Amino acid sequence: MRSTLLAYLSLTKPRIIELLLVTTIPAMLLADRGTVNPLLIFNTLIGGMLAAAGAHALNCVVDADIDKVMKRTARRPLARDAVPTRNALVFGLVLGAVSFVWLWRFTNLMSGLLAVATIAFYVLVYSMLLKRHTSQNVVWGGAAGCMPVVIGWSAVTGTVGWQALVMFAVIFFWTPPHTWALAMRYKDDYAAAGVPMLPVVASERVVTHRIVVYTWATVIATLALVPAAGWLYASVAFLAGVWFLAMAHQLYAGVRRGEPVKPLRLFLQSNNYLAVVFCALAVDSAIGLPTLF
Repeated sequence: MRSTLLAYLSLTKPRIIELLLVTTIPAMLLADRGTVNPLLIFNTLIGGMLAAAGAHALNCVVDADIDKVMKRTARRPLARDAVPTRNALVFGLVLGAVSFVWLWRFTNLMSGLLAVATIAFYVLVYSMLLKRHTSQNVVWGGAAGCMPVVIGWSAVTGTVGWQALVMFAVIFFWTPPHTWALAMRYKDDYAAAGVPMLPVVASERVVTHRIVVYTWATVIATLALVPAAGWLYASVAFLAGVWFLAMAHQLYAGVRRGEPVKPLRLFLQSNNYLAVVFCALAVDSAIGLPTLF
């Protein structure tokens, strides 16, 4: 029973859910600086967690053939036949349906519909189409991972403001360098599975150059949010941005010099970067610092 429960939990990819939820709370706090109802935050997080879990379970169903080939994913439940495919499919669909009902009941209809649209885009557009047919898969497919900030904002306001769109852009531009750094480390895995990730089809110099470009776009997007925040967020966004840019440029410079590089370091630290920036936004908003503009 324990191993079965752990297998179903693994289908939801809980470590990824953690990062998605980290971005939801700051969006809600920014939407109504310092006065958001804690119960609304709790209900939004529950709904978002259910939506993400359902999307990930359905993704595991779609990617089962790929996961069996790749060493990095060979221990996933469907890859090792720990969960029947039909059960995983029903599990994902039920989680998605419950997430919609939960968000509709405890937040608003817009948030529930955005969650359903996110699941559909992630599974049908990214997993089934983009991932297997284009090296730009994570550029456009990454839009699904940007939606928690929009859902969080809409749960508070019932609308989608420009601030939500800027936060969406931050995660949208952050996703390619984050994912490409991981793909550089496991490019042989992706090649064996026939997934045309950019590091599989392009040279390391091309990949790291694009990582630098998207890192710059990420940092600029974080600074575009400064008018809606206070000095604390502005300071952290600037300093963390300098740090993130330094890591990206260091990776690119190492490739240009022909040195052995460790892209996994950028992958791991990019998680810390995003968490620091959004946590700073949450604290800034929660204590209600005066906005700079």
